[in-house]
Formats: sequence, C-alpha cells, structure tokens
Amino acid sequence: MIAGQLTQRGEKVGRYKAARLMKEANIRSKQPNKHKYKIAEEESEIAPNLLNREFKTDSPNKVWCGDVTYIWAGRQWLYLAVVMDLYARKIVGWSCSENPDSKLTCAALRVAYESRGRPKGLLFHSDQGCNYTSIKHRQQLWLYQITQSMSRRGNCWDNAPIERFFRSFKTEWMPKEYYRSYDEAENDVLKYIILHYNTARGHSYNNYLSPDAAEQLICSH
Repeated sequence: MIAGQLTQRGEKVGRYKAARLMKEANIRSKQPNKHKYKIAEEESEIAPNLLNREFKTDSPNKVWCGDVTYIWAGRQWLYLAVVMDLYARKIVGWSCSENPDSKLTCAALRVAYESRGRPKGLLFHSDQGCNYTSIKHRQQLWLYQITQSMSRRGNCWDNAPIERFFRSFKTEWMPKEYYRSYDEAENDVLKYIILHYNTARGHSYNNYLSPDAAEQLICSH
C-alpha cells in the first residue's frame, strides 16, 4: 500500500524499496489476525443473494453494501452502520447509535440516498442481520425503489468489501486502548471516514487512489 501510494504521488518506489525504507525508519506494518469463519449456503427468505460476490461495477450508484460494527466507547458500545458504493469502495452513508437496531441502518441509508442525489436502479446488499430484515428497513428500500440483496447466512465473504473497510479502521486507525467516551469515538469514526478513508487513503482496488480520487477520475472522462 505504501509503495502504491508513493507511486501515485510521482515517486518511483517498489514494494521492496518501501519495505527497506520502512525498516530503516523503524516502521512496522500492522497485519490483522486471520479468522476462521463457518461457511453456510442458506439464502435469506427475505431477499436472495443477487450480488453473488460480483463486487466490481462500471459506474457509481449501481451497487451499495451495508453493514454494522461495534466499537467500545468508554463505558458503552458505539454501533456504526455504513453504506459503501462498490464502484470506488467509497463510504457514502453512515450513522452512529447506542443501539444496533433498524433505526441505525435506516439512518445510514438515508444519508447515502440523499447525499448521492436520490439515485435510481440501485441494488443494496447486506447480511441477514435483524436490522436489515426488519419491516422498517425493507419499507425504506421500497420507498427509495432499491432492490434488496442478502448474503448467505454466516458467510462474511459475501460482503467482503465492507468487512475489509471495518478491518482497516480497527487495525490502522482505532487506538489500541479504545476510546474514553462515546463522543470521542463518534468524532474519530467520522474523521476517519470523511478526512482519511474517502479522501486520502489509497485503496488497492483503485490502483492506490482514494475513493474520492477514483470517482473524480471517471467523472473527468
């Protein structure tokens, strides 16, 4: 990643040179632990797995993915729901709450829908969590004329790009000691999304351009 981002900035640095420079500067990369997941093939009765791991799209606002994670914030959990546009892996909607309910996921979807100009013909993919199978969430998708798709039960790889986003946040940005308060956690989460991930962090899928830069590139052509 470091070599790729330096190359985008005009520096001729390969991965081995980047590794050597990091070693000289006493900088170590942080690698997440590998997890073993139980694989299942059961599709949801609410919505089929229409995405079927086709994570590559040819333009923005065709396929969005949603998911929820939790972050320890002082004396309570902060629940974060995000919506990702698969075209450039950009986070286009987000919401934080003390409760992981459908109100949280609906808020994130509403932010995405409004901020992207109320697009039509969308596919929205998520896991089979109760906040996505709820009547409230399904009604909101119907109101926005968005088609619903769901991962197979217990198969996180069916929603791999957004799982990767959460992993990046927790391994690259979130402090080891966690956060001292809910407000501190919420502010830092939004800082990561708005000021770092979308605008500055190079993504291998985008040839190490940030999601914003990758979207701007297609708009300029």
